[in-house]
Amino acid sequence: MNRKIVQPRLLDLDSPGRRDYWVALEHDSVWGDHLIPLTVWVGPEVKPDQGLVAFGSNHGNEYEGPVAIKHLLGEVRLENVRGRIIFVPVLNVSAFHAGTRESTLDDGVNLNRAFVDGAGVTSALSGITHRIAAFVRQYIWPRVHVVLDIHSGGDVARFSQCTSFHEVEDPVVSQTIEQTARWFGTPLVIIYQNATVGLLPSEAERLGKITVGTELGWGRSVNVDGVRYARQGIMAAAIHHGLLRGKIEPIGHHQAGTQRKVAMVERECFTVAPFEGHFEPLVECGTRLKKGDTIGLLHDFDYVDAEPWPAVAQVDGIVVAQAWCAPVKRGQHISVMGIEVP
Repeated sequence: MNRKIVQPRLLDLDSPGRRDYWVALEHDSVWGDHLIPLTVWVGPEVKPDQGLVAFGSNHGNEYEGPVAIKHLLGEVRLENVRGRIIFVPVLNVSAFHAGTRESTLDDGVNLNRAFVDGAGVTSALSGITHRIAAFVRQYIWPRVHVVLDIHSGGDVARFSQCTSFHEVEDPVVSQTIEQTARWFGTPLVIIYQNATVGLLPSEAERLGKITVGTELGWGRSVNVDGVRYARQGIMAAAIHHGLLRGKIEPIGHHQAGTQRKVAMVERECFTVAPFEGHFEPLVECGTRLKKGDTIGLLHDFDYVDAEPWPAVAQVDGIVVAQAWCAPVKRGQHISVMGIEVP
């Protein structure tokens, strides 16, 4: 595959055909560029502000997205493309090459907190991570109406594999988002809190786009089911939103009718570590618990003879996520519960 290195202003995301690019954003320290892989297909029914984008590696140590999208680069056939499809297997190339959540080797910024006012256009927010956010804003958002942001837990958390989205006011858009999320096939479909500043999905939702996130793995590994869910969800979205010809059958928990919809919006859903220690989970993610049930134990080995602190469920619901690494920081969310939604 012959990828063309271009600056963002020279991208062609509108002419019919397939094009494969390395998008060049100037490096902060090396005399050169960060190169973001981007492939675009444009079919005969394309509309100016319509299309789908699938992002992998918003965080640099989450790999199901990059692997799934890399596979799909060889599977989408131009003759089947109706509208515009954009695949970015690795969005945050700085963090990806560092193998870390943030852009550790450059500005140290978390891309999924970088969609803030002034990102990439003010001197205080001019590092590579904020400039990636600015690139997405200027060149991607105007050309798509479906946004898929494929995440995993990295080193932060182990999840019951899920798709995720926020509550939106428009009931038609809300229903469309949920149906798009269900087609991934994951055990859980999650509504999550929308108070965090700078999230890529939050901005896409505010712009009225059909936006779905995921958590498809953990531990800096490549999860077999996570890759399968990602490939399924991306292809289903492209087909169902009229951008790709074809038929697709449901898989996993979607096929079986066993998906559970949960909300992790209330503060009581989050159990916070009161001290630095080592977390021992006692149940698996996906377990249904009652309020007061013990989820895990937090050990302090500086006080090796002391009883561990019990992390208990503060609501009835399902364990969505738990700390992946045993060492946890004071204030860290060591478990997250989801309240089932009918």
